[in-house]
Amino acid sequence: MPENILFEKYGQTIENGRVIFRENEEGKQMYIIQDGVVRIGKTIDGKEHVLAELQKGDFFGEMAIVTRVRRTATATAVGSVQLLSFDRAGFQGMIEKNSRIGLNIIDKLCRRLQHANHQIELLFQRNERSLIAMSLYIRFMEKGGDEPFLALDKTIQDLAKTMDMDEGAVMPQLTALAEAEVIAIHGNAIRLRDRTKLTGLAETLPTKR
Repeated sequence: MPENILFEKYGQTIENGRVIFRENEEGKQMYIIQDGVVRIGKTIDGKEHVLAELQKGDFFGEMAIVTRVRRTATATAVGSVQLLSFDRAGFQGMIEKNSRIGLNIIDKLCRRLQHANHQIELLFQRNERSLIAMSLYIRFMEKGGDEPFLALDKTIQDLAKTMDMDEGAVMPQLTALAEAEVIAIHGNAIRLRDRTKLTGLAETLPTKR
């Protein structure tokens, strides 16, 4: 089904700053981003933490129609956003017509749940080194390729938002990872040096006292 026909049937435009849905609300629709950015945030200990900023091709809100649970986070438009929205019946109809879309969504959903659960755990524990390592791991895995790299300036900004830190506090953590030969920093590029070490740090939770 061509994108313009899909948008005519399921599309909507969301204005900058508008909340698409809030944490703990009941939900009946999931969304696929056609254009723009959507920020996903969660309240932990009374503070709003940015979990992700989703872009074109990403989807969100799927738990409301897959398991019919309440919204687990708040979704907000960053700039003008074009979305496709599907209720349970519309979602089923779409994946019945295109099994590849369905499999892609299931794969992303499984990986996202695993990463999100780990990220929330780390936010509660305030283990900044582990959280940064986990965030880098996710970004490198999403990049793929023979020699993936991340833009240093954008990564610092994203990590600061995710962890509710000053940007100036992020760089020392990245420098420590570089000194441990987990990553390499050259100019504005961050490259992965040791995937095993990064994975180990990402899976490390602080010992409770």
